[in-house]
Amino acid sequence: MPSIRELESKRDAVLKEIRSIRSMKRGSINAQYLKVRHRRIKEAVVRGPYYVLSRHDTKTGKTVSRRLTSKEDVERAQADIGAYQRFMALCKEFQELTETLGELEGSLTMQGVEKKRRRLSSNKTQK
Repeated sequence: MPSIRELESKRDAVLKEIRSIRSMKRGSINAQYLKVRHRRIKEAVVRGPYYVLSRHDTKTGKTVSRRLTSKEDVERAQADIGAYQRFMALCKEFQELTETLGELEGSLTMQGVEKKRRRLSSNKTQK
């Protein structure tokens, strides 16, 4: 079992890494292909990929999408999505460390306190 000092230093490292995240986005990048019909060609021609950043808007309950028009936009969105996933993993790690820290501190305080014992029914005086 790690010590309280070790857990606190790990929590501080997690918070420092969270503070270092400069930009993040929720969602995912999808490749979109469109079928386009031309006047002189019978079969539709597939165009794409067109990249779209999609995410679920929690306020409205709808999916919000935005087309990424350049390669730089796609790369930036991928980096921001990766940063968001890292942020969520760090939040989970922080929660687990804090839980463990609380349990460890709680067990240390409980060691000095003796539990109250229940009285047995046979020890009660009868009237």
